[in-house]
Amino acid sequence: MTTLTDPPKASFRLSMLINDTRYRSLTFQAIAAVALALAFVYLGNNLMQNLRAAGLNISYSFLGDQAGYDINQRLIEYDSQSTHARAALVGILNTLLVAFLACITATIFGVVAGVLRLSNNWIISKLMAVYVEIFRNIPVLIWIIIIFTIMTAVMPGPREFKGDNATSSMFLDLVAFTNRGVYIPMPFFENGLFGNAALNWVLVLLVAMGSWYATRKANARAAEVQAETGIRPNTFWTNLAIWLAPFIALMFIMGLSWEVPALKGFNFKGGIKVGGSLIALWFALSIYTGAFIAENVRAGIQAVSKGQTEAAAALGLRPRRVMNLVVLPQALRVIIPPLISQYLNITKNSSLAILVGYADVTATLGGITLNQTGRAIECVLLLMLFYLTASLLISMAMNVYNASVKLKER
Repeated sequence: MTTLTDPPKASFRLSMLINDTRYRSLTFQAIAAVALALAFVYLGNNLMQNLRAAGLNISYSFLGDQAGYDINQRLIEYDSQSTHARAALVGILNTLLVAFLACITATIFGVVAGVLRLSNNWIISKLMAVYVEIFRNIPVLIWIIIIFTIMTAVMPGPREFKGDNATSSMFLDLVAFTNRGVYIPMPFFENGLFGNAALNWVLVLLVAMGSWYATRKANARAAEVQAETGIRPNTFWTNLAIWLAPFIALMFIMGLSWEVPALKGFNFKGGIKVGGSLIALWFALSIYTGAFIAENVRAGIQAVSKGQTEAAAALGLRPRRVMNLVVLPQALRVIIPPLISQYLNITKNSSLAILVGYADVTATLGGITLNQTGRAIECVLLLMLFYLTASLLISMAMNVYNASVKLKER
């Protein structure tokens, strides 16, 4: 009687790193990593030698020096006596602001245009096709110039709102559209729970996050009931109460008020000023990138099997419900990966803000600060670090969302 035994394991040999397919890819990756590290070491050493030969050194102490220049559009307190680090922070926040706003509006434009381009209405479909082909084939730089020129040349000046012979008036006595920007009411709390206004808004943000979490739990519970009984409870009024009740309570407790802009002298004072440069950059990035997102949405919808649509229609679902409940959830697995690239493009294309005088991080840290201090290497390295970090965070967040909506097999 014979017994079966496992074959003896071959001993490891160096030649297996090249000849054995189990180790070959790892070997090449290790060689590439070592070569790349040596290249960085060589370039860094060469840079330091050249700087020493020129009598220069890398130092970031200039960030603590007085900036000496003003920034019109800002989200935090800043004046010409602030430091270069503060100016860079203002520029970073301005960059994040326009990128965030443009990502939201570009997504709205893209989803609407992508869905309507597949409409059975010939006119609507062709209009969306014209939008996509025109806006994505003209550089975004030109759109920024066009929109900024229209705002400064067509919109009325502040003096046209003044006097008995005024040719322009505020919209609903609340909003003023001028060639310098748009002035809107600013909310503030008269009886804040904290001495710092920023902390009051942090509390509002926490309440909003709590409401969002509560609505998710309510929807999840409704989905469980639907799975058990086949009938989904109506959660509209519950979700509406979850959002409205806390904010109404905060409004009365903290005393929500509005500061309305008013014409004083030669310009409007009070409220929130949304500068013309911000609007031009925001809108140009939105309509330009929205054309690309529209094509991603169209491709994602067409990737869903037609049988899914026909089956949903056979169940009696209306076309709008079919799109919202059947087609778009499945199309997201095709839409989201290229959508990440479009969000990254928006963030990086925001560096064109310097063209219209919008003080983003490229204009502050990579422009005025660099010219005043002469620290080109330090400023460029900080710029590279910021855009790299922002891009990685956006990519990570979107990949997490992509993993949550992708099709999951049993």
